[in-house]
Amino acid sequence: MSKNVTIGQSDVVSTPLGFGTNAVGGHNLFPNLDEQAGMDSVKAALDSGITMLDTAFAYGFGRSEELIGKVLKDYDRSKVVIATKGAQIVDNDNVSISNKPADLEAFVKASLQRLGTDYLDIFYIHFPDEDTPKDEAIAKLADLKKQGLIKAIGVSNFSLAQLKEANKNHQVDIVEDQYSLVHRDAEKELFPYLKQENISFVPFFPLASGLLTGKYDGSPVNFPEDDLRNADPNFSGSRFHAITESVKNLQPIADNHDATIAQIVLAWYIKNPNVSVVIPGAKSPNQVRSNAKAMSVELSDQEYNTIDNAFRL
Repeated sequence: MSKNVTIGQSDVVSTPLGFGTNAVGGHNLFPNLDEQAGMDSVKAALDSGITMLDTAFAYGFGRSEELIGKVLKDYDRSKVVIATKGAQIVDNDNVSISNKPADLEAFVKASLQRLGTDYLDIFYIHFPDEDTPKDEAIAKLADLKKQGLIKAIGVSNFSLAQLKEANKNHQVDIVEDQYSLVHRDAEKELFPYLKQENISFVPFFPLASGLLTGKYDGSPVNFPEDDLRNADPNFSGSRFHAITESVKNLQPIADNHDATIAQIVLAWYIKNPNVSVVIPGAKSPNQVRSNAKAMSVELSDQEYNTIDNAFRL
């Protein structure tokens, strides 16, 4: 089994694979979600040895947190790592972003209430706003950390310049941002900075909306009009074809480990020195259990490099 990881300079320790819960109560993100399946998926994660649950106010505007809170009543809270995110103020149909210190405090307290817990292991500022100095925002989270309301401080969707401003006093523990085998911008400038500052990293969209699971054979796909994949260049033309061909090349490695392609890809993140925790999403308990098995896949250095090089597209 893979080793547990310590988050930044905090005392939060997590399994290297977590569960991204945007499909647990995220009715604003996915149509026709089954809330019971969502709660069963959270249970499946915890029962499979996964310790990190990654949620956010934005997933159902608090509903994801509420459902997770219901499940947690039956578990030992001290053994679960709860990561949540906040930045959105919802006023009727208007959603605005705020990093103001007073708003961040209100977000944290509201999340605690919905989750039914008295501390958050990780709280991320979900998105940067346009006017709050980022070091002031982080100073408020550092104050909440001193009070014991949060244990680790995170930011998400920040540019490198915004991150550097936020981390002026070296108080950021963790960053969550887009990164995958097919979206590698973070390798150039972000990763060297995180390493230098001892900041942990969590990639979102690690399976690239299903593209890295082996379920596409390269023939053109049509998605519903409102599906995010419609506007994603990875899902069309020559790039889509190149990615699906690269994914096919992973089959021998998967066969070697008696694993699925998705498990092999997740094992690549677990072995990646730049990645602290990988948080694939899932819509069913079986998907969660399958993802959890990636923690038992030990890639050789050669296999790791083969996967890495297959996607230098």
